[in-house]
Amino acid sequence: MIPDSLRVLLVEDDAAVRLGTVQALQLADIEVDAFGGAEDALEHIDGDFPGIVVSDVRLPGMDGLELLKRVKAMSASMPVILVTGHGDIAMAVQAMRLGAYDFVEKPFASERIVELARRALEQRRLTLELTAVRRQLESRERIDARILGHSRPVERLRKLILELANTDANVLVFGETGTGKELVARCLHDFGPRRDKPFAALNCAGLPESLFESEVFGHEAGSFTGALKRRIGKLEYAQAGTLFLDEIETMQMALQGKFLRVLQERQFERIGSNELLPMHCRIIAATKADLLDLARQQRFRDDLYYRLGVIVLEIPSLRERREDIPQLFEHFVLRAAAAYGRPVPEIGAERLNRLMARPWPGNVRELCNVAERYTLGLGTGDPDDGPEGTPCTLEAQMNLFERRLIEEALRASSGRASLACEKLGVPRKTLYDKMRRLGIASDDFK
Repeated sequence: MIPDSLRVLLVEDDAAVRLGTVQALQLADIEVDAFGGAEDALEHIDGDFPGIVVSDVRLPGMDGLELLKRVKAMSASMPVILVTGHGDIAMAVQAMRLGAYDFVEKPFASERIVELARRALEQRRLTLELTAVRRQLESRERIDARILGHSRPVERLRKLILELANTDANVLVFGETGTGKELVARCLHDFGPRRDKPFAALNCAGLPESLFESEVFGHEAGSFTGALKRRIGKLEYAQAGTLFLDEIETMQMALQGKFLRVLQERQFERIGSNELLPMHCRIIAATKADLLDLARQQRFRDDLYYRLGVIVLEIPSLRERREDIPQLFEHFVLRAAAAYGRPVPEIGAERLNRLMARPWPGNVRELCNVAERYTLGLGTGDPDDGPEGTPCTLEAQMNLFERRLIEEALRASSGRASLACEKLGVPRKTLYDKMRRLGIASDDFK
């Protein structure tokens, strides 16, 4: 976790110099803790100390060079600025070799120490932020480090995942594009007894019948043109593990029948083989479509739906968990900064409010894309999103939020205001008044 404010730990045995340096830093709005000796200062430093060290070299007891060595042993990235006497060039060179951030000679102007401290604090802030996000990305012991958010829909989703992870029942994951269906599937695998076994993923979209059978069931050498050697399919590879089938709604009808038979018999054959192999993997399928509706249109087998959908796990859209947007956006910005080696940009409350008001048809995937663009200095792509610091009154924020909700309802209703009223739960006159005030035309959504 990144502290709200960083600080300078000052070590100076001369009381007058110590007081003057403290005052200069405080006048520059820099928090500072001052000590007369290195031994006392070390008691307040650890590897995660939220700040930097500024120390005189010549001190009673432990000197500044030894303090530098001790600090670097705790955290190699923590900036240490050393203050040297006039003419101690050799000592300054030694300090830089030991890893000092910089040094300043006495007597020094207050502007000089403030400038150095600000630069070093900014470096320390970035280091701590990147360290925090790396720890979060590396954490696999807690599900809330994988599926982020504090909203009730997300808390309910995490609870269901943990309950279902220990079962062998097939699961159908339902959610809009970009909500994180594969992430949910991986959590069902990683937090259950199959975690140490393979997780095989296959996207069903656009796979022709021959390629699908080869990918899923495998084939023997010579079973068809181009089959030069035996291939182990996903079902065989994922034995005792999990097979994840994404976009299951795109599976061709002929393939649906073949896969249904495998689910019923719990065994399969490689293409070109007569040997029956047992199927011991769990099936998790994902879809963004209503499979029962597709079944009524004879575009999906209802018997396959009931085999796959023993349990249906629905993922909330980002619109249903808007309160999670700030945490998700900040997470994606930190991750992008670590990946691209860029400084972490400032994220103001006004910008987050604007992000929370957007419709997010692409859900979390779209938010991640926006965060990466923002980290690279390309903005958030929102025409209503002005530069950081632009005044945004409560009325303006409420209007922006109302506009997004009304436009979203009209879009879902194909521009029919009567249906939008039902979705929003407001009288028709109220909706028309708001649309007139906000300059929204229903014809734009037909």
